[in-house]
Amino acid sequence: MDFLTSPEFWVALGQIIIIDILLGGDNAVVIALACRKLPPAQRTKGIIWGTAGAIILRVVLIAFAMTLLNLPFLKFVGALLLVWIGIKLLAPDEEGHGEVASSDRLFAAIKTIIVADLVMSVDNVIAIAGAAQNAGDHSLLLVVLGLLISIPIIVWGSQLVIKLMERYPLIITAGGMLLGWIAGGMLVSDPVFANPDRWQWMLKLPQTDALKYGAQIAGALLVLAIGKAVLARRAKQAAVH
Repeated sequence: MDFLTSPEFWVALGQIIIIDILLGGDNAVVIALACRKLPPAQRTKGIIWGTAGAIILRVVLIAFAMTLLNLPFLKFVGALLLVWIGIKLLAPDEEGHGEVASSDRLFAAIKTIIVADLVMSVDNVIAIAGAAQNAGDHSLLLVVLGLLISIPIIVWGSQLVIKLMERYPLIITAGGMLLGWIAGGMLVSDPVFANPDRWQWMLKLPQTDALKYGAQIAGALLVLAIGKAVLARRAKQAAVH
């Protein structure tokens, strides 16, 4: 249980919770839409069982993703995806949820929640796998704890979370930069850059704290800069039209 006294463990846990809350808002909307036609007596069951199924599926996917991150170039690709996700968080496209199928049957609603969560959770899986990689042998425990803490917040407190984000846009900005921060650390620790004995044709980076923190800061600033640039361009286009 020594890992419980490790600052890295608690920092990573906090990152996972923040990522889940920021990226899980759509999932909460899907849960509500999928269960909206259920009888009141079954609605809570649908939410609970659908959410439980989604959590189990997501843990499996994240465990798989963390294994894949040990392969060459996958951290590099994952880092690029995280930067893109962070930018989308700062400058989101307008998307609706009107096509989410609702049902008056409990099993059908649960199935809809699980399938929709599978489709919509790619960003969460990549981000959480990246955040958990620093926990070593306890990374899967970290993932489970993070999900168990954050999912109820998303499901039951989604409206409060949304209102806080609307009132304090800095939360969204910080979340996007957090994804860039994680992306920077992932990129420079990719085996093709970190392993001196293999892939000799690739540039080798010294795995120092200075390099890691520098890459993390650069990733955070990159997401912020591109996100702000996209928003500014959209505002300019809107003004023209």
